[in-house]
Amino acid sequence: MLALPPVAPPNWWPLHTRLGRDHCIRVDTCDYSVHPRAIGRQITARADTEEVVATTRAGETVAHHSRCWARHQTITDPEHAAAAEMLRGQAIRQRASHARARGPAGLAPDDLGVEVEQRQLGSYDRIFTLIEGGAAKEDT
Repeated sequence: MLALPPVAPPNWWPLHTRLGRDHCIRVDTCDYSVHPRAIGRQITARADTEEVVATTRAGETVAHHSRCWARHQTITDPEHAAAAEMLRGQAIRQRASHARARGPAGLAPDDLGVEVEQRQLGSYDRIFTLIEGGAAKEDT
């Protein structure tokens, strides 16, 4: 019998997916971070015995990690975490500026000084006949 020729392992687990808001892809049981600029875009993740690489449809590499063989791990690139934090801050500031631009319409009724009628708790006791005189007093 002849020896097998040296062949590179195939790219296992080709994964085609739209990247979610958590900007992670799951390969086997581990989650690998992807640059958050790819959120909402179609990506392809390829894994072999040494690395995990994620690319966009345009061929742009948005993640490159060493393969982790431990189970249920989350591997995060510090650059991806920093970019996600920056984007979160921008989104919060943008929402706040939109709320300020809306003016009083964006405020809760309590903030506008609107009074809402509140029933006395004893009236509920009478309605549900928990006290003497029950529903008869409400009818009059």
